[in-house]
Amino acid sequence: MTRAGYTALETELKQLKSVERPAIIQAIAEARELGDLKENAEYHSAREKQGFIEGRIKELEGAISLAEVIDPTKLSGTIKFGATVTLVDEDTDEEKTWQIVGQHEASVEKGLLNIKSPIARALIGKDEGDSVEVNTPGGSKSYEILSIAYK
Repeated sequence: MTRAGYTALETELKQLKSVERPAIIQAIAEARELGDLKENAEYHSAREKQGFIEGRIKELEGAISLAEVIDPTKLSGTIKFGATVTLVDEDTDEEKTWQIVGQHEASVEKGLLNIKSPIARALIGKDEGDSVEVNTPGGSKSYEILSIAYK
């Protein structure tokens, strides 16, 4: 994953451990004081949230422990992990810019494309000026690669 993605995971993990976990423990303690736990909606809600937080902490710890941080600025050449690629849709002339990143940092809204996505897999190994045919869930698309940058 990229350094930015790794840092974002570390930040989220720290937030969960230092803020969210203590807050939910406090909420559970307060809900217990309200009495009968069988019919205590606040208690059950807090326990459910605690389960989510603990699951997310384990997921983040696993991802961070297995992460290999790659610095895209030290790369060049054809498209590979970390590349920022500008494409033009050959049908609509719409331009899109994507950075190919790991699955834990992918966000289509932010222009971060999961390396395992159909578009990223089609782009790997290609160069500027190449055309690629991508089979997406929405149908087949054709793109021309306008530029490749490693930022």
